[in-house]
Amino acid sequence: MNRTVRRLFIRAVAIALLIGSAAGAAGKARTYAEPSLPIVSDHSIFTIEVYPLRHQLIVRAQGQRIKTYTIAVGNPSTPTPVGEYQVVYKGENWGPSFGPRWLGLNVPWGNYGIHGTNKPHSIGQHLSHGCIRMRNHDVIELYKMIPIGTKVTIYGHVLGDPNRDPRNLAEGDVGGDVQLIQSRLKSAGYFQGSCDGKFGYSTTAALKKFQRDQQLPENGVVSIEIYEKLGLFE
Repeated sequence: MNRTVRRLFIRAVAIALLIGSAAGAAGKARTYAEPSLPIVSDHSIFTIEVYPLRHQLIVRAQGQRIKTYTIAVGNPSTPTPVGEYQVVYKGENWGPSFGPRWLGLNVPWGNYGIHGTNKPHSIGQHLSHGCIRMRNHDVIELYKMIPIGTKVTIYGHVLGDPNRDPRNLAEGDVGGDVQLIQSRLKSAGYFQGSCDGKFGYSTTAALKKFQRDQQLPENGVVSIEIYEKLGLFE
């Protein structure tokens, strides 16, 4: 780390600690605030970028890269959610599987976060259930640096690795791909519910109606053929 970046890093950490202490005093009652509520994001000089295919998490301060960490991300059946989120909760010692620190994200369809692990061999691989795993000493460092409200951008395609077919979906699944299917079914007039990324009964019913109209088996499963019929895959 050169001298200029080092000075920026030290200044950034000092500001983050001040913000964190102020937010802790003023915002304990809204630790689990809804994503629509303001939570100090305008005051954070940090952003986090996650690149699942490269197994990298990058921290930037005022746009300048200051740290790069190797991480583990979700496997193809439980992918890490692509999109823009915020850190909305910070916790300690949630249990061995989550390591010593947890930074929770406001993903609308489930509990996802950045955390440590008791499986350090998984780092650098697609082996989590969707969360972002870090080495324990790395997540402690990140936890001290990052205030609540920091923007986290997870890069990638909502349908997963472009070199693989998208995963089959059925009732009980969650994710950005489910949300995309719901949106397409809604646009076509089949789905009337909320596009929340949760594959429930109403999504199944809408899909079966679509399958019937397309003269496909009414099994309630989003297969590669459904992706193609909805114009999401060629």
